[in-house]
Amino acid sequence: MKRVPPPASGTAAKLPAVAGIVDGQTLSRVRAARGDEEEPAQVPLSFRLIRRLLGFTGTYRRKMIGLFITVGARAVQLPILAWAIGAIINGPIARGDMTLLMWSVMAFTGFAVITELTFRYRIKWALEIGEAVIHDLRSAMFRHWLGLTMGYFNRQPVGRLISRLTGDAENVRVGVQNVLFVSLVSAGQMIGCAVLMLLEDWRLFLLVLGVAPFVWGLNLYFRRRLSEAYRSQSDSFSRITATMAESVSGIRVTQSFSRERLNSDHFRALVEDHARYNFVAARASGTFLPLLELNGQLFMALLVVIGGGHVLDPAYAMDLGSMVQFFFLAGLFFSPITILGNMFNEALTAMAGAERVFAVLDTPPDWQDRPDPVTPATLAGRVELRDVTFSYQSDRPVLRGVSFSVAAGQSVAIVGATGSGKSTVAGLIAKFYLPDSGAVLIDGVNTRELSSRWLHAHLGIVPQQNHLFAGTIFENIRVVKPDASREEVREALAALDCLETIEAVAGGLDAEVGERGSGLSLGQRQLVCFARALIADPGILILDEATSAIDPLTEARTQKAMRLLMAGRTSLVLAHRLSTLRHADSVVVMGDGRVLEQGAPGDLLGRGGAFAELWRRAGE
Repeated sequence: MKRVPPPASGTAAKLPAVAGIVDGQTLSRVRAARGDEEEPAQVPLSFRLIRRLLGFTGTYRRKMIGLFITVGARAVQLPILAWAIGAIINGPIARGDMTLLMWSVMAFTGFAVITELTFRYRIKWALEIGEAVIHDLRSAMFRHWLGLTMGYFNRQPVGRLISRLTGDAENVRVGVQNVLFVSLVSAGQMIGCAVLMLLEDWRLFLLVLGVAPFVWGLNLYFRRRLSEAYRSQSDSFSRITATMAESVSGIRVTQSFSRERLNSDHFRALVEDHARYNFVAARASGTFLPLLELNGQLFMALLVVIGGGHVLDPAYAMDLGSMVQFFFLAGLFFSPITILGNMFNEALTAMAGAERVFAVLDTPPDWQDRPDPVTPATLAGRVELRDVTFSYQSDRPVLRGVSFSVAAGQSVAIVGATGSGKSTVAGLIAKFYLPDSGAVLIDGVNTRELSSRWLHAHLGIVPQQNHLFAGTIFENIRVVKPDASREEVREALAALDCLETIEAVAGGLDAEVGERGSGLSLGQRQLVCFARALIADPGILILDEATSAIDPLTEARTQKAMRLLMAGRTSLVLAHRLSTLRHADSVVVMGDGRVLEQGAPGDLLGRGGAFAELWRRAGE
């Protein structure tokens, strides 16, 4: 095959720079390749989401009560401090009473210290509750994922799931820690100042109220712009995370086929797309916050002019201390506006994260066990498929009327070309999926009625893509039986005639397997999976291309061990290598999602049908 060279470095191979952001067609292709879907539009500031978030604080009720007390105290204390300054000016300073001034300053200082202690515990408890809530949310997401069916994970890129657990959850944490409680303090501060200003001079307070419609209009206008920008920003970051995770896991393929430039261009398109959303959000925020601050500054200037006129006009009977007192209160009234603007931005980000987090928690599994599933006392191991039809996508059937049976203790080989439906059959028997029509029966009981937990406890599966967890070889073998001793693990390896092979690895059973088993060869990984299945002692054994990664010499050494592993168990062997089928009691030949023929290996060879043709092509 002729190797396709990477794109040239000329204009046609380049994507537009940030000035043009990104070619829409290129980005569309990247999104399509990634399988990204548009997130459903929801109201950014949703009291329903806020109530759900607060529901996660129920476990920490006592700390929440203390936090709300400090929030309320902080909201009251700040206006009192501002009012006290004017009171000191109007009182001891105006009268020239040094003794009273000293006691007033001491009282003010003591109250200020109490205010800062309140602030300290308000921050401390908010941080602790925020961390506790995000811990519970992440745990809830992970538990929910573990309960979802395989179809969900087939549809979701790994990077998107990682983004939900990291970036989106982090946005929620910031929202819980900062937005809610800072906003309550700021709002309480403004209310307290408003009450004191109203008592001080209702005419100047009307001037303050006159600014409110303008501030409300600014929030209304920028709310929609910012909410759309932050939602798009979060979506684009999820695409970046998903692409990054996929690229790292597939780096060997990328480098093998010289796709570095192409993948880099795709990733650059996503990064530039994300930059565009960042620019939109930054421009909107950069306009919104200065306008709010300018509004406050203009008002303060207007207040000085009008308030100063009141002091100079004897008809208003307003002294300088009262004017200063009102000035401090007005400053404290408007200072939270910028803070609330920032909190509004963070709230939108938190709402976007909460939407996605709760979308995960609200995702139902494709199917669930019945409320009272069947849990037989024993497992004989009889397996039967009756006219089974199945499709991953409704318009693309994978299995079409598949029927065959496996007697208890029988070894059946399922063979066929790639894409014939062998692995799908294994997934249905293991109840990873349910058939669209027809039935899969274990000992005569429909898997729809069987307890999934019970069935999986009696299954042993060696998958085509062997997966090892981070840890040692010993830990990976006994992952299905955590209480297994070291001697049991050694016995399982010895039964497979591969103890010497594993002990030859540097570190032996205590060798670290690396991420996804990268520290072991493909054959060594497969042997670990064999030992894992053996130590589980299952009643039904499924070997899905179990020897595909083992060299012929190792395969020959493990044939006897495989027969021992399958002895006395119902075994389904899915294989391309027909040499592994010599000892199968029966063979099921599949093609295009159907059963083409079935019977004993010798009988099928004599018929000269599909199995005989596969045998001839394999040269065996």
